[in-house]
Formats: sequence, C-alpha cells, structure tokens
Amino acid sequence: MVLKRAAEFLLVLTLSCLLAVAARADSLASFLPDIAPSDLAPGADAFGPVREDVKVAPVLKGGEPVAWAFLTSDFVGTTGYSGKPIHVVAAIDADAVLTGVKLVAHSEPIVLIGIPNSKMVALTEGYKGLDLKREAETGGEGHDLDIISGATVTIMVIDDSLVRAGLKVARALGLGGLSPATPEGPRREIDMDQTGTSDWFTLSGDGSVRRMTLDIGQVNAAFEATGDARAIKRPEPGAPEDTFIDMHLALVSVPEIGRTLLGEAEYTNLVNWLEPGEQAILVLGRGAYSFKGSGYVRGGIFDRIQLIQGDSAVRFFDRQQRRLGTVAAEDAPAFSELDLFKIPADAEFDPAAPFRLQLLVQRAVGAVEKSFLTFDLGYRLPERFLLPAAAPAVIEDAGDEAAAKAALWQRIWKDRTVEIGILSAMLLLLTATFFFQFQATMNARVFYWFRIAYLTATLFFIGWYANAQLSVVNLMALAGSLRTGFSWDAFLLDPLVFIQWFAVAAALIFWGRGAYCGWLCPFGALQELTNKVARALRLPQWTLPWGLNERLWPVKYMIFLGLFGLSFVSIPLAETYAEVEPFKTAIILKFMRDWPFVVFALLLLLIGLFIERFYCRYLCPLGAALAIPARIRMFDWLRRYKDCGNPCQTCANECPVQAIHPTGEINPNECITCLHCQVLYQSEAKCPVVIRQIKRRARTGTVDPKLNLGHPPANHPNAKPQEAS
Repeated sequence: MVLKRAAEFLLVLTLSCLLAVAARADSLASFLPDIAPSDLAPGADAFGPVREDVKVAPVLKGGEPVAWAFLTSDFVGTTGYSGKPIHVVAAIDADAVLTGVKLVAHSEPIVLIGIPNSKMVALTEGYKGLDLKREAETGGEGHDLDIISGATVTIMVIDDSLVRAGLKVARALGLGGLSPATPEGPRREIDMDQTGTSDWFTLSGDGSVRRMTLDIGQVNAAFEATGDARAIKRPEPGAPEDTFIDMHLALVSVPEIGRTLLGEAEYTNLVNWLEPGEQAILVLGRGAYSFKGSGYVRGGIFDRIQLIQGDSAVRFFDRQQRRLGTVAAEDAPAFSELDLFKIPADAEFDPAAPFRLQLLVQRAVGAVEKSFLTFDLGYRLPERFLLPAAAPAVIEDAGDEAAAKAALWQRIWKDRTVEIGILSAMLLLLTATFFFQFQATMNARVFYWFRIAYLTATLFFIGWYANAQLSVVNLMALAGSLRTGFSWDAFLLDPLVFIQWFAVAAALIFWGRGAYCGWLCPFGALQELTNKVARALRLPQWTLPWGLNERLWPVKYMIFLGLFGLSFVSIPLAETYAEVEPFKTAIILKFMRDWPFVVFALLLLLIGLFIERFYCRYLCPLGAALAIPARIRMFDWLRRYKDCGNPCQTCANECPVQAIHPTGEINPNECITCLHCQVLYQSEAKCPVVIRQIKRRARTGTVDPKLNLGHPPANHPNAKPQEAS
C-alpha cells in the first residue's frame, strides 16, 4: 500500500513538472540550432534572431547578413502522403538564389517503406543554386524535376514547397528585384446564368475544351533530348505516328460546359458534389499512356497529373475524383479514360485565370528506377463565360481562412460517410453489449464467436482498411495543441480517429480503458487473434507468477511518462521514440517497412503467442495513458460473488491478462473488459457458486439467498438502493 501511494504521488508530481516545461513547436527557431550556418550559406558562422514581420532569420558572416533562412512550412501548407507538411529549411540571398537547403523533418510513410533517407536528403540539398527569379518568370517551371521512383508525390511536395515558399520570401523581402505579387485588377467571376447547352465542335473550337496530343515519335524524341542513355535505350514501342496520349481538358463547373459534356443528370450530380468555392475539371484521355496510372490505388494520390496556376499547384486525391461513363455531347469522340477532378476551395484556384494541367510521363530505366518528363496542357476559360470586371472589394472577409479549413474537414467527413456509418454501428453494438452484458454472456459459445467476429472487424476494417489505429502520438499532439493554441480543425481531418477518441472519452466514464483496449484497438485484436490460433495449434501458454506480473505493470506507465515528458521538449523526437508502439508497422503500413521495425513488431506478436496480449499488459504507452483516468469511472459493471478470490480462483486463473488479484478484486487499470469473467460468472460447468446452487435447487427446489446469485455489485448502475448499503 505504501509503494502504491508513493507511485501515485510520483505520478502526480511528474505530471505537474512536465506541464511546467516550455514547449517547442515545429518552427524555424526550433530547427536552426541543429543546422550549421555554413550549410545554408558558404562561410556563414551564425544566425540572427527570427524576424516578427516575416518568418525569416538572417544568416550571418562576420556579423553581416549574406542570406535569409526560412522554413517552407511557415509559408505554404502543402502536405504529402502522411497528411503532414514536409519541413525544409532553406536560405535565399539578395539575388533570390537558394544558397543552401536542408530537409529537417518529415512523416512520409512512403520513405519508410524502402527509400533511404539519404536519397531524400541528397535530392533536397540539390536545390541549392535554384534561381527564383527564373521560377517567377516561368511560373515555377524554370528547373528540371528530379523524381525518385516510389516517392513521386513526396518529391513533388518538396519541389512545390521550396519554389512557392522561396518566391513568397523573395517577394516579401524584395530580393532579386521581385516585388510582392499583386492582382492585375479585380477578380473576374463566372457567369452562372449561362445555363444552355452547346456541342463538342463549338466547345473545342472556342477553347472551352483544350487538347494536347503526343505521338510516340514526339515522346521518344523528348527523352533523347534529355541525354539519358538509359531512357534512350528503352524507346516506346510502336510506330512514330502512333498516338501516345490524346488528352482533353475542360472546366465543367461552368454551367454550359458542364451540361454539354456531362449531360443534365451528371451535371446535377456534379453540382451536389461540389461545396461552395470548389471547381471541377474533366480530363479525357486515349492512347497508349494513361494520365491516371495506378499509383493512386496504392497511395490515394494521382501522381501523373497536377494542376498549376501561378505559384500554386494542386494534386488530386482519390476522394476528389469520380469516373464519367461517357461524354454527353453526341459529336464527341470516344475516350478510354473519362475522369472528373474536384479542385478544393482552399487551393485558392481562380477559374477565370489561366492555368495548366501538367502531365508526368515516366519511362522505366531499371528494375525500380524511372526517368521522367513533363508536358503541359494550357487552359484559359473563354471570355464569353465571364462577367464584366467588378470594382475591387473594399472589405476583406477575415473569416475566409477559417471557412476554408472548415470546408476541408467537412468535405472529408462527407467523402467518408460509409466508413463513419460502419464505425458508428460497431460502437453502438459494443455499447449495447456492455449495457446488456449479463444477457450477452449467457451463452459462452455464442459470445466467444461474437467476440472473435468483432475483433476481426476491428483488425480488418478499423485497422488495415481505414488506418484508424489510435496512438499515444495523438495524445502528444493534443497536448501540444493545447499549449500552442487549440483548434478543432486539425483533429477533425480524420473522422474515424476523432469519433473513436470521442467514444473513448465517454467510455472512460462508464467502463474505463477496456472499451478501447479490449475491443477497438486493431493491434490488440491482432495479438488476441494470433494467440487464439496458437492455442488451436496447442502451443504452450505461459502464466507469469503473480508477483512478476504485478511488477511488470508499471513499465508501460514509465514509457508513457517518458514519451509525454519528451513531447514537451520536442514533438518530433517524442514521435521517433513512440516507435515503441508497433502500430505504424503492423497496422498502418501493414509490415511494409525497414526490417528492424518489422522484426520488432513480429517479436512482440511472437511473444504474444505464448503470453496473451504481452504488449498490451506491460509495454503499451497508450494503454497506460487510458488507464490513468480509469478509476474515475462511475460504476462497477462486472458482477462478482462473495466467493470470488476466497476460495474460488477460477476467474483469476482464466483472466487472459491476469487483471484479477488472487483476493478476487479486478484491477480496473489492467482490465480490458473482455467479459470472460462474466461468462464464467454464469457458467454451469466452471463456477462453483453456480454449480452449488444448481445442486441445491435439484435437491430442495429452493435458492440459497446468501449466494446473491445474479445480483449486480453494490455500485452497479442496476443495483437496488438497499443493496448499496
């Protein structure tokens, strides 16, 4: 008891101390101490303080500024596969030339799958010497894009971030003669009253439908011009005049263009699909080359096309795409690919301004290596679809940014309606099971297969399909958000994770940690299901001595407190050490990682074949975090007899996680609410109390009132007032 109270005091004291530690966010100031000034500008020896007006820091040489350092994520919010920014620190000199570039932090899973980080670092540092004056003149196309096969989107994000952020810094500081970008007059608006229809010939004639045609001869010649011998040796098969790709582009959110090409029904569907501020394009293709490819199936992003307008680029995710069956215009040619792509409101796309659709053409030059070229299909909406220029607005809506963020998460929730419905149904079913647990556990066999089916759904749907595994990293991110300025927007971007955390918070009040750890955790489900297979194969099961089991419990709490404390110093460093959670390896990336991570996850599962839920019981920091508030629960839902623990040890011996003390008490911090003890509570084959009662009933036809058979514990929500005394 003394040790227990000492541990609780130490826990409170540690948390209090940690809450007093100052946080350090992903900012330029947090990254500069780890970078040598000479890495960003030759001969530099120090950094000056970060400016308040523009988030840049002078790079000093002999006390004089020779360049300005900036963090790309301070200026652009482009995200990659991970949904998080890729943090790059770069320096720009007075001539608007990048003097140094360093990749400082990223969370890209595609890199972890098999692409060495050294390759990413080398490619990023290769942007040294990039002339941003030329990028401003060419709209960001004044350099060749060097792609690493397997990380196309990641490299495009880095490229886009460096160019756009660099131009913003150059213009803000007036470097290289660049001045802040100003609009060339009031923004034009689309005339939405033009609701008639036309035909393919008219739309393609006036530029409403734009076309780019490449034949095989042109593509082979373009690769020959690169001088890449490996690409030249692998020409596209076919005659030079054969079509490589015939690609058409139209802005179908314009009523007349949309009604003509989509037909009335599909155009109505499009209007219902688009949220305020969103636009849509129709991309049509035929020929030997696909503008979609197959990368979107694996990563969810169409990596062969991107829309570019000025300094901004838009990449399309699978949730922003819909297939079209056919072009409604009767005189339209036939196409093999017909796809609608939604341009989100937060892309700040101007449909009245010129833009281009960039096509990435790739050619395999080795087993995994590829060579790339880009071709642009330009587009400008014909003048007849635009309203006359309006006078500039006097008042600027300060809520535009907040509205765009809200529109983004609302769009994501709408796109994931089916998954949200399935998860909600699972949560309702679990809630009903807990509320009516006495009835649910009456039939041991039925309940066993119900639990197996539920855990299977948790593993395959919540885990491997939806990637909605909760993590201690979520809690560290929440703590960081509370310190730096809380906003719901970031947490609402993943609806399944948000709903689960809301459900977990509610469950902690009623049942403790068991609702999540025992039923909704995909890795926990994987451990239990693999252990069931091991038992079926008659592998030996090891039960740890009670003293050792009890002394191993604190390990997970120490891991959690260590990670939580580390997060106050550095969130990225804490996320690195949070790899003690095998969730990313086993669930998110499905074991497609570097071998040390895979070996670690498999080792935990291997131990779990012999000691059920070994990781959950002794190492899981998320379980520890949920267990800390477990004692605030309002009720004791698990029914017990007076004989439990003295003399009966059946439940204690069969508890899969050894959460029942030899004296009969259930430890709420360790219980995963698997309800196996409730199955035993009613078992006519294993519970001595039930067996004794059955014998008494058979002998006398009466029930012994001292047994309290079937009655809930005193603080059970169904307990009668007189039973609580």
